[in-house]
Amino acid sequence: MSGSVLLETIATLCAGLFAGAAVYITFVEHPARLECGAELAATEFAPSYRRAAVMQASLAVIGLICACVASFGMRDAEVLVGGLVLGLVIPFTLIVIRPVNDRLLDPDLDLRSDAAAALLRRWGRLHAVRSLMGTFAFAILLRHLASAAR
Repeated sequence: MSGSVLLETIATLCAGLFAGAAVYITFVEHPARLECGAELAATEFAPSYRRAAVMQASLAVIGLICACVASFGMRDAEVLVGGLVLGLVIPFTLIVIRPVNDRLLDPDLDLRSDAAAALLRRWGRLHAVRSLMGTFAFAILLRHLASAAR
């Protein structure tokens, strides 16, 4: 296995793990959190977010770097596109989702308020975009890896 194929495989694995975790959060964890009411959901959000952020950021960065280096070595734009789509979750998170995160993590937020419930619902919709981006990146990279294996 060449170095570029190994890096492409790592990028694909990172994208798959990212997408799987994001989809789980979007369709299982966050809806379950919301079913418990705004106060409990907002309370649980902080430790869940702290743990997930480290894992998902690491997967996005490693996947992006591996895809970029692999695409350069392979001279293949499709691998680059997959990596860039995965990497786009980083600025999307920092620019679009982070203000909502910051408000949800604000110690002055009344966790029983309608504002807290609205922030949690908004966060769920925004996180669904991350799930789509991760899944799309994984599909691109997996398709390319599978076609290269033939």
